[in-house]
Amino acid sequence: MMEQLLCRGPETLGLPTDGVPALERYAALLDETNKVMNLTAITDPEEVATLHFLDSAALLTLADFRNKTVADVGTGAGFPGLPVRILEPSIRLTLLDALQKRITFLQGVCDDLGLDDVACVHGRAEEFAQAHRESFDLVTSRAVADLQLLSELCLPLVKPGGAFLAMKSVECGPELERASHAIELLGGRVERTADYQIPGTEVTHRLVIIKKVAQTPKKYPRAFAKIKKNPL
Repeated sequence: MMEQLLCRGPETLGLPTDGVPALERYAALLDETNKVMNLTAITDPEEVATLHFLDSAALLTLADFRNKTVADVGTGAGFPGLPVRILEPSIRLTLLDALQKRITFLQGVCDDLGLDDVACVHGRAEEFAQAHRESFDLVTSRAVADLQLLSELCLPLVKPGGAFLAMKSVECGPELERASHAIELLGGRVERTADYQIPGTEVTHRLVIIKKVAQTPKKYPRAFAKIKKNPL
């Protein structure tokens, strides 16, 4: 069933299916590793296919990733960045996570799939952002952190003219409203939100597209303790 979902999903989304064998291999490696390392709480094969892989793939229908530099912040087991890269090979992708075990897993997946142009980076988002300010066309995050916090971690990485793509629930309206001051202060502007249904499910998620319209002041991002204690 997973194989069928992974085959039909990209087609349903209007995406090329060339990357489906790589997605299937990635899914197998995730399943194998998750037995000895807690990478994801979602373990049912159908749910892995839909709630991880096809949820990630949907981004390609909502933003233009072609030939873009992309950073996936708090990538976890590689979502959404790695499925997006597999389905759109022109992306130059950086996967960032604070847990070494996740990065070790992702490096193994990339090595297995021959994705030698994907950078798997172990580090804290705020430190990485200070060292790579405004270096990426697009920054993605499916992290569960509040958008007020995520904006300070992610927007400094985005080039002016680029965008921060935050994957959220359809109930994120109040969260987005709370984050409005932070987004403006960091040089962003909410361009639009887009609701999408994950193929093969009745689940609807929301993508918040935040355009980078001005440079982020150099004092941001702050140390994470400060970000958490005093959100912008």
